[in-house]
Amino acid sequence: MYNRKKIVVVMPAYNAEATLVRTYQEIDRRLVDEVILVDDASRDRTVEVARRLGLRVLVHPRNRGYGGNQKTCYLEALRLGADIVVMVHPDYQYTPLLIPAMATMITSGVYDCVIGSRILGGQARSGGMPTYKYYFNRMLTLAQNVLMGSKLSEFHTGYRAFSREVLERLPLGENSDDFVFDNQMLAQIIASGFRIGEVSCPTRYFAEASSIGFRRSVIYGLGVLETAWRYRLHRWGLRRDRLFDEGGLRLDPCGSDGLGAPLLAENGDRYCPK
Repeated sequence: MYNRKKIVVVMPAYNAEATLVRTYQEIDRRLVDEVILVDDASRDRTVEVARRLGLRVLVHPRNRGYGGNQKTCYLEALRLGADIVVMVHPDYQYTPLLIPAMATMITSGVYDCVIGSRILGGQARSGGMPTYKYYFNRMLTLAQNVLMGSKLSEFHTGYRAFSREVLERLPLGENSDDFVFDNQMLAQIIASGFRIGEVSCPTRYFAEASSIGFRRSVIYGLGVLETAWRYRLHRWGLRRDRLFDEGGLRLDPCGSDGLGAPLLAENGDRYCPK
């Protein structure tokens, strides 16, 4: 509990056995009330390690993708009564030491969403970001800022914090289950008029850190540009786009139009986060 707000950290996990302990050790549990790990059908011992750490663990029986994993994360966090939700990747690419700063920026009422920017501090390249990814990041961010009228230093960080209101109002169920989910979510936040703050965040690229290859990066980049144009056409009134219609998650986590098969809870029971 912080400033009388319940802080929940969510971890969308896939094959994070080697890095999960290091990531968790940097979370300040005096500040954070709950840590949720949603495992996306990992092929390693991620679930075993998470349970040994005492995390609240949910398991997708089949792989849902990065975006699908986040949908489960946010549904469960809201179900637990979170006021602030911070997404931390369990691959140790982003340091959880910034959680207090990010949470403070929201609990103070100044921002509704805070992102950890790898660009602000100028450490992206020294942290090991591949050259092609760095320039993709800069070019895509420029295009998005122009099309969406925003001034973010980057759109592509996976380190984010949200107020409860943001998660309750955005139509996240309309978003992709793939990596472009992150980008669609930021576009929705901008479309809804929420305030976005940024903090400088160092990043780490190393063998165990998750990363998509060149081909997937190109697919992601095309999805990013499509999202930006959908936003622009929606704002111009040329196309009514469900991606930007507010109304909440609109997910039935146990139905055929939601997350599919029920999750597996800590004790192995079939479970629906309702």
